[in-house]
This record gives sequence, C-alpha cells and structure tokens, in this order.
Amino acid sequence: MQQVRRSAERGFADHGWLKSFHTFSFADYFDPRHVDFGPLRVINEDRVQPGAGFGTHSHRDMEIISYVLSGALAHKDSMGNGSTIRPGDVQRMSAGRGVQHSEFNASNSEPVHFLQIWIMPSERGIEPGYEERHFSEQERRGQLRLIASSDRAQGSVRVYVHLARGQIIADGVALAGGDALKLSGSDTLVLRDARAAEVLVFDLPGVAAAAGS
Repeated sequence: MQQVRRSAERGFADHGWLKSFHTFSFADYFDPRHVDFGPLRVINEDRVQPGAGFGTHSHRDMEIISYVLSGALAHKDSMGNGSTIRPGDVQRMSAGRGVQHSEFNASNSEPVHFLQIWIMPSERGIEPGYEERHFSEQERRGQLRLIASSDRAQGSVRVYVHLARGQIIADGVALAGGDALKLSGSDTLVLRDARAAEVLVFDLPGVAAAAGS
C-alpha cells in the first residue's frame, strides 16, 4: 500500500522565534489520520531564529534524533553532554527513564534549520544515553547511508520516506521538499531522478533510519 503526504498538508506552528512543520500530530496540531507510523512518532521541521531556542525541558521513553540541514544547533542535557551540531551531524538521545535538555540556535546572526525525529523505543525505562556522529556529504551523495538503528538490522515490513529538500521520484511518485511517502507491506524501495535531494528513509519496525543526498 502506498500513501503520499504532501508538505502543505502538514501541521504548522508560527511562534515568531520558531516556525515548525509537523508531519505527525504534535502539540496543538492533531490529526487522527496522522498520529504515528509504526514506532515513528514525530518528524518536526524546525526553523529557529538567531539566539532563540528551546529552554530546559524533560523527556522520557523516547528515542530522539536531531538532523541539521543548515546552521548550528547547541545542545545541553542532564547527562553532562554539551555540543553544537551542524549539517552532516546526527545526534541521538535515548531519553529512557528521564532526561532534561535544551536546544538553542548557536548563532546570533543566522537561523538554524533542522529535523527533530522521535521514535518510540521497544523497551521502556532504560538508562538514558547520548550519541553524536558526523556523516560527510561524500558518504551520502548518490546513496543511502545508515545513520541510526536500534539493532543495525535492515529487514522491513513498512517504509517511510521523508524528503528534506530537493526533488526525487520514490517508487514512481514525484516528491518535493517536505513531502513524504508511506509504504506498507513492502521490502523494496526505488529512488531515482534526484535533484539536489536530501532524503531520509525509515525502515520499520526495525527502527533504522538512513539518509542520502
């Protein structure tokens, strides 16, 4: 089964300092048709103004992945981690039994544009954890690169494709930046005719994410 989710169909919130598109129901945006897709619970496309950000807040029992498209995002958490991530960096935080963190635009002059992704864990109440890795453009160009996985497994019964920017044809469907494609009962995905594309592919329920450009 194939279902297309266009960029303009997403929820949108404008807080002045933050402009956010919500692929799934989030905060004040609720759509019973788009609450989750398997364990994939949140894909927020956020643009944060210079010097602004999310103050210290709590999470638990969620896998949180931050993927920067442009600019720089500063992170601090109650585990003692503090860093700034930029395009090509992928940050994973396992909230587990509870963690506090903050996220701010690291620049006083340039906005930051990033995706925040939440995936429901297979096990609750685990020890919180943090991981950060850099994936060069060369590693991702013209191919998919595994960037996050619970068990590094590749098997799948459903696939979710999110096009961060550019254009691509996924399984015969033309997608533009912000568009998504849901595939159920499929173990194959054909991507072609990419134009300045940066695409994230979620391999579910193995909870693996891959990115390419």
